[in-house]
Amino acid sequence: MTRDDLADGGAAHFAATVRAIRVRSPETRVEALIPDLQGDETALGAVLEAAPDVLNHNLETTEPMYPAIGRPRGNYRRSLGILKAAKGRGAATKSGLMIGLGEAEEDLLRAFADLREVGCDLLTIGQYLRPRASNPPVARYYTPAEFASIGAAAREAGFTKVLSGPLVRSSFEAEGLYQAVQEKEGSPCAI
Repeated sequence: MTRDDLADGGAAHFAATVRAIRVRSPETRVEALIPDLQGDETALGAVLEAAPDVLNHNLETTEPMYPAIGRPRGNYRRSLGILKAAKGRGAATKSGLMIGLGEAEEDLLRAFADLREVGCDLLTIGQYLRPRASNPPVARYYTPAEFASIGAAAREAGFTKVLSGPLVRSSFEAEGLYQAVQEKEGSPCAI
């Protein structure tokens, strides 16, 4: 949940939660799904110091579609900046896209390239489903075969692992995605 009402964007809460899990259950792997923290790298550092195994921040959609979801286009670049900063600090990084808002294929390919350019390791791609009448309508429902093709294009972009399907969500098969990073790196993720 976005906590733009807090000076740190909620970073202290995310960090405290990760630390509390580590104290109570040290063997538990933790993926922190964070908002963009308004681009504040100090706030990001607070989350990363708590040592989540994976830092997840969803790009959510392609850059041209940001206004459709009620966000300024500049937030797209801010989100990429958070992922880049996390990767620069040694975090295993993950992002997610929802498709079906009316995005163009070339914009999806650009989003894949943008995410890889900032070092994003893992990607989930799922069908956008309209949560309420005040949200944008679904412009297109993709078939499972189309999701397979889109996933293949994302893998070609160089992600360590991609999950793509109509019901895929950010946390879908999180353990398998984490394991893919571990196998590639050969050791636990450094933060």
